[in-house]
Amino acid sequence: MRFLPINLSTILVELPNLDQTLALFASLQAQPIAAIQEIVPAACTLLIKFHSETVTAEVLTAQISQRDLSTPVHRVDREVEIPVHYDGEDLAAIAELTGLSVDEVIQRHTNSTYTVAFCGFAPGFSYLVGGDPRLNVPRRSNPRTRIPAGSVGLAGCFSGVYPQSSPGGWQLIGTTSVKMWDLNRSPSALLQPGYRVRFADARNKKIAHSATSSTIPSVTPVRESTPHFKVLSAFIPALFQDLGRLGQSKQGVSASGALDRLAFKAVNRAVGNPAETACLEIVSGFSFHSNGRAVVAFGGSSCPITVQDVRGHEIHPTIYQPISVEPGDVVRLGQPKKGMRCYLAVRGGFTTEPVMGSFATDTLAGIGPAPVTAGALLGLANDTHGLTSVSLSQGPAFDLPSAGDVVTLDVVLGPRTDWFTDKGLEVFTQQLWKVTALSSRVGMRLSGNAAIERKDITVELPSEGTATGAIQVPPTGQPVLFLADHPLTGGYPVIGAVAEHHLDLAGQLPVNTKISFRPITAFSEIHPGCQS
Repeated sequence: MRFLPINLSTILVELPNLDQTLALFASLQAQPIAAIQEIVPAACTLLIKFHSETVTAEVLTAQISQRDLSTPVHRVDREVEIPVHYDGEDLAAIAELTGLSVDEVIQRHTNSTYTVAFCGFAPGFSYLVGGDPRLNVPRRSNPRTRIPAGSVGLAGCFSGVYPQSSPGGWQLIGTTSVKMWDLNRSPSALLQPGYRVRFADARNKKIAHSATSSTIPSVTPVRESTPHFKVLSAFIPALFQDLGRLGQSKQGVSASGALDRLAFKAVNRAVGNPAETACLEIVSGFSFHSNGRAVVAFGGSSCPITVQDVRGHEIHPTIYQPISVEPGDVVRLGQPKKGMRCYLAVRGGFTTEPVMGSFATDTLAGIGPAPVTAGALLGLANDTHGLTSVSLSQGPAFDLPSAGDVVTLDVVLGPRTDWFTDKGLEVFTQQLWKVTALSSRVGMRLSGNAAIERKDITVELPSEGTATGAIQVPPTGQPVLFLADHPLTGGYPVIGAVAEHHLDLAGQLPVNTKISFRPITAFSEIHPGCQS
């Protein structure tokens, strides 16, 4: 085994092949190590998140390195057939890359029997192995920002189906209308590890050609007669968030949750809520009308706030100030002067329902309460459980950045720093990187004058687990900084990861902010240490 750093509380265990990877995964599931918080299996690696306050990486790796990997992994005896319309955007390119005709590509894809090795990237996304070796093609050098749901793709030795619209770098061979992920199904993912999969030419199956949306947003009906806020404007849809849905990686579901967790907790304290109470995460202008009495507060980005009563009188509260809202009041939140995301908390919480144990809206997975737009009614729960007095002492945990500012983010080098040249590492750490408009909760696309240079651009990295804060570098050399809704696994090398203590700051960086990455560790493998 080889142990590599990801951040201060996450490591990557690299093994020689998929069989040993799955054997270690099975061992750690059968006999868990108490300090391990979450495991994300991939082709030849396990990403392991652990409680760094109870164990060091060296002690943890010593415990893991003693595991027996000789026990065969139990295989599930089930086969699933997926009809495919072979109309993918990259079908002709795949034929050219493989030296086959288009018909031969289709024939080899349908004649293969695949096995689900592991789930990752997004809910319901299964990595299928066992296909024809002639169909091994590299990922695209520049990933697409949006791939439609139902797209069937190839990448290296894998084939797979995108369960919902998402970014991605796989070569697209076709589409299917089969729903890969359905919250109304148990288990929600159609394909489970160990299943056998065969693709069939849909021309011979007489099946309608329409890729189906994979998830149904959770919507909680609100009656006009019950206490609620009516949303008057939302320039960008607001999202319900909490501290995330941990423990769902086995279904390909990342934690998601508030991007600025410090602001999220502080604004809940401002109204006397328990720290994990769901809030609205707002990026741009937002306003609502209240039909009842409530106490609210805003926290996070620095935005002007206006409360207008039924007589037209206005007050202008500050961020983190508890605000008493009366029936008929209209509350308006302006454009942020500093920072990127603002949180709206209401004392007693909202009436929205959790999905898979969390109120977080995962924009990549399409899981969670529906995005909040103009006309939506937000029910007020008035839940008194765990409430405390409002707080008048809350404030920002750090100086909020403005567009154009230079912000320094601490990074932990690894796990694939050694894939890059010395010059590439110098460009990464010495050059300023601008946050582009192609950024979202999934990740920030960054641009710089010079590209980060890899040692060998032709080598493909088998898909492996990624963490929030990971800085992935596609062949273009322009990095992507993963945020809370990032894919669980990725196929481009990660040069480093933003340290946990700067993740909240990263979540507040507006477009055109410039980032300076400051390594706080030298890159090296983790060597198993003493367990005493």
